[in-house]
Amino acid sequence: MIELAGVPELIDPVMVAAFEGWNDAGDAASTAVAHLDREWKGEVFAALDAEDYYDFQVNRPTVWLDGGVRKITWPTTRLSVIRVGGDNPRDLVLVRGIEPSMRWRSFCNEILGFAHELGVEMVVILGALLGDTPHTRPVPVSGITSDPDLARTMDLEETRYEGPTGIVGILQEACTHAGVPAVSLWAAVPHYVSQPPNPKATLALLNRLEDLIGLRIPLGELPEDARAWQLGVDQLAAEDSEVAEYVQTLEEARDTAELPEASGEAIAREFERYLRRRDGGPGGPPGVATDGGEGGGFLREPGGGLNRPSKPQRSEPSPEPPLEQQERQSTEQEATEREADEPKPPVPERAKEPPKRKRRPPKKETREAEAPEAEAPEARAADPEAPEPGPGADGGKDAPED
Repeated sequence: MIELAGVPELIDPVMVAAFEGWNDAGDAASTAVAHLDREWKGEVFAALDAEDYYDFQVNRPTVWLDGGVRKITWPTTRLSVIRVGGDNPRDLVLVRGIEPSMRWRSFCNEILGFAHELGVEMVVILGALLGDTPHTRPVPVSGITSDPDLARTMDLEETRYEGPTGIVGILQEACTHAGVPAVSLWAAVPHYVSQPPNPKATLALLNRLEDLIGLRIPLGELPEDARAWQLGVDQLAAEDSEVAEYVQTLEEARDTAELPEASGEAIAREFERYLRRRDGGPGGPPGVATDGGEGGGFLREPGGGLNRPSKPQRSEPSPEPPLEQQERQSTEQEATEREADEPKPPVPERAKEPPKRKRRPPKKETREAEAPEAEAPEARAADPEAPEPGPGADGGKDAPED
């Protein structure tokens, strides 16, 4: 049984853990827990025995001087407690250490023993991984859990990962089997700039943790460090055309994937964070773009692309002066009256043209019965537009086909 001397009774405690090593790209996760410990002045109350879990050839101890006295710091995992006051007080138990080299199941059981003795209500494990994400965009943070009910109530993703895992995944599963609600928050770090530190990823993890546990976390100089980090990476990328082109490709892919992602829940989370952080002063929250400035109207493209200038309004012709308009109307009226007085030649009425018919070749006149037909050309000569006669009395053998 674990005995905790000097640890007071905690109020709705949440355990927040992070481990250096394989699950800590850019040291983003371990730096986040260190930031909480520094800002809230955490008090260490326990440390795991390094002999049980670490290979000192992999994680070597360090030697340092304290007033001329040499001291050794052994790689281990330490637990500290933070008392958070305010209107809604809530205490935190911080677990910060190095991913163990051996005996992972015993390691997790020891951590869960502390959680049980302290009455921890939920365990949040922070991690960071390398991903295809541009440094110029907000750091994506995923909330993962193995509990379907917790995923539904807290807007988290239910894990579907299969493959190699680290101590973050092992501890999360151990909590699930022990009946302790557990969540892991993962920040994606650009793989082309994976060297620590990465204050932008650390800031993203703290913002997501703040939304999850409902506490306002003091950020200190972290936002300024994140802006300076991004500016430095921008300058390095500008010096290499291939890197700059690759970053642009990642930006286009990210923007295309997140085009329909302006969900109401994301907007609500951002607004709640703003309400927690505002100090009564005017203006919007830091880092949030606002619509401002006077511009010449711009229209948004239907596909959400670039803005384009609005079309200019079509100008109407200016009206004529009244005097010139009266003279022009008088001249037009006189011309119309002259045209009405002039005699017009009669227009001959044209006979309606019959429909064209297909004729057969004329036959030789061999019968006397066809003699009356010979007078037809003379009669038609007087009126060339008269219609041709129809079939004869002989049954229409020589009549044209309809």
